[in-house]
Amino acid sequence: MSSQNDSPISRREFARRAAFVSAAATLTPSNLLTAESAALPIPAQLPANAPKLSPESQAEVDARIQSIFAQYGSRLSDAQKADIRRLATEAQPPLERLRAFATENGDGPGLYLKPLIERERKPSPMPAAPKPATAPKNS
Repeated sequence: MSSQNDSPISRREFARRAAFVSAAATLTPSNLLTAESAALPIPAQLPANAPKLSPESQAEVDARIQSIFAQYGSRLSDAQKADIRRLATEAQPPLERLRAFATENGDGPGLYLKPLIERERKPSPMPAAPKPATAPKNS
């Protein structure tokens, strides 16, 4: 068996370098890693009736759009990409309202399932009235 000390790099040094590489990979913008996203334009002009979003919300919308384009961009047409931009922008205000609703761990559901159609219930059979006990006849 050969000695483990003859390797050019120790396990500790390997782990340290791996940690640095993984940390650097998380800090690198994801659009730099994909060649396809470099060719994608910055978000297109939105219609005039588009909702006004805060900078944080707009950043979230942009991240959602970039994520979709990175995964499916090669399969989408320009019209589909514009539709995704519009839908992601329109979906943000309801998401913000939903996130603003305060809940606790013990809270129950806001809505309970209720049938849309009220069905007639069969009348429950009326219990028979107990017959009065008859006294035994003494003859």
